[in-house]
Amino acid sequence: MHPSEVLFQGKRQPLLLPACDHYAGSEKLMRKSMTLQQELGPHFDITFDCEDGAASGQELVHAEMVASLIDSIHNRYNRIGVRVHDVHSPHFVTDLATIVGAAGGQVATRLAYVVLPKANSLQDVTLALEVLNRYANGAGRTHLPVHILIETHGALRDAWDIAALPQVECLSFGIMDFVSSHYGAIPASAMRTPGQFTHPLVVRAKLEMVAACHAHGKIPSHNVTTDIKDSAVVANDAQRAGAEFGFTRMWSIHPDQVKPIVKAFTPRLSEVNEATNVLTDAASANWGPIAQNGRLHDRASYRYYWTVLQRAKLAGLSLPDAAAALVNQPEPLP
Repeated sequence: MHPSEVLFQGKRQPLLLPACDHYAGSEKLMRKSMTLQQELGPHFDITFDCEDGAASGQELVHAEMVASLIDSIHNRYNRIGVRVHDVHSPHFVTDLATIVGAAGGQVATRLAYVVLPKANSLQDVTLALEVLNRYANGAGRTHLPVHILIETHGALRDAWDIAALPQVECLSFGIMDFVSSHYGAIPASAMRTPGQFTHPLVVRAKLEMVAACHAHGKIPSHNVTTDIKDSAVVANDAQRAGAEFGFTRMWSIHPDQVKPIVKAFTPRLSEVNEATNVLTDAASANWGPIAQNGRLHDRASYRYYWTVLQRAKLAGLSLPDAAAALVNQPEPLP
């Protein structure tokens, strides 16, 4: 049997996405990010930004440009998503009609996901999904994955219900809008390190969103690091976001941030080796309990180590032969 069949036995398996979500707003930056993705491989996602990327009055032209790039040969891995305008914006429907519902071409089928910003409630999200699915289904795409920005009081309140929606695969924390929505009650220092990891209201918001994601098997994505000149800062933020808060993905807003983020969320070689040793012994024992180095392991720890190997593979890490033999087995047919 495939390890996933043994370890999960019909239960929900953890959803995995590349650890870095790189945002690009202008055509120049979009093309640059696509070149970087072709160089590094599909180990990070790209999100083309219509909400903040489009100049005023040029929203339709911008959306048309985004659609053409997604449907181009430069989208080698089909791991590019798009952030559209919010559901209450007059440009929301235009974005969806132009990108998701594009006639001719394969934009809808090649689109990795759609990011919905500024939701104020579960009702906002369900309304946006109704409109999105109307265009996606018309273009031959069903169950197009959706990422939701949690950046308002209402979205945070409804985070558990939003995460439970089957079409939602990721919640992203929007720290700048969240802090500014408190109108000075949270200082600006909480938008960056160390305040973003210590201010009680921000910590509470992050933990609530992350808990909602993990309860429903979804991906929690950490907010941006606005310091684009010091890679050590983004690396530290990514490490703390993962190790202390349970995030498994993080935004990038500069090409130099991509590698530090991916590295921070990639399991260390020592973790991969430990996972390999535990899982190969477990497989030899037909997945029954084992003792290794004086410690008991059973299927609970096997599931953890299986995820370690899956994350390492997703990040492009070279796996030991024994680990590669496990994770590269063909998945069972549904």
